[in-house]
Amino acid sequence: MTDYRIGPQTQRLTLRAMTIDDAPAFFALNSHPDVMRLTGEPPLQSEDEARKAIADYPDFDKVGYGRWGCVLKETQSVIGFCGLKYLDDLKEVDIGYRFLPEYWGQGLATEACVATMAFGFDVLNLERIIGLVLPENTASIRVLQKLGMRHDSEFRYDGMIVHRYTIASDDRPAI
Repeated sequence: MTDYRIGPQTQRLTLRAMTIDDAPAFFALNSHPDVMRLTGEPPLQSEDEARKAIADYPDFDKVGYGRWGCVLKETQSVIGFCGLKYLDDLKEVDIGYRFLPEYWGQGLATEACVATMAFGFDVLNLERIIGLVLPENTASIRVLQKLGMRHDSEFRYDGMIVHRYTIASDDRPAI
């Protein structure tokens, strides 16, 4: 299995696996109330918890890919994450992303997701990618739609009602 800890680069971002040194940024992201209210996950409580989450993150070792930290090239700061996650219970690969609020509305999520989707289809040879999103997360829904993903169902996942968006490799737009 190939290990893809180093992800794609975009015009403004470098995508790479997070390290323990990224714990302060990971904590800032995953404890921010405006970010976490749209995820359905509990916020992190400390940088120690962030360090543990990074250290225990299994995806790269388990399937070779995962969620990458998004490093803003201009400042070399981690400003969010984006990547693919294999959801064993659904037997699907999910695209996911999260950015600090000061970087919202700048096209960075779409930029990171375009590169991530291309990686999934062109490097991993995936046939399909899904995106799970809470119905009230309209900004994330817009990102998924910009990627060419289409809403195909609504169901309960991890105790929450989510919308599933999908795209097949053959259906991806030229962005």
